Amino acid sequence: MGMITNGFTEFQLLNIRTLGIDKYMDIILVSEQEGIKKPQAEIFLRALERLGVDPKESVYVGDHPENDVIAARNVGMNAVWKKDIFWGNPFKDEHVIDDLKELPPLINLL
Repeated sequence: MGMITNGFTEFQLLNIRTLGIDKYMDIILVSEQEGIKKPQAEIFLRALERLGVDPKESVYVGDHPENDVIAARNVGMNAVWKKDIFWGNPFKDEHVIDDLKELPPLINLL
């Protein structure tokens, strides 16, 4: 499992460690450290390569419609939008969740 995040490396890694989610990640790509950011395809492709995963075998979950969902789909990944009321409802398909608890059964359908 991996994470891609835009932002400053030190700040983002501190937040990830404080939340205690770093222990669940095999890789963490921070845009500043990588020199590229979402929605650029290269950052998604780097994550896939480092994980040794084919895009069609992956599921990307994000809360930004363009930087996360559309960008991940553009490189061939399965993408799930974690709803954020700030963005309204841009996706009408079944790949939308309100809560991360909804993710496991959805992954089985992808």
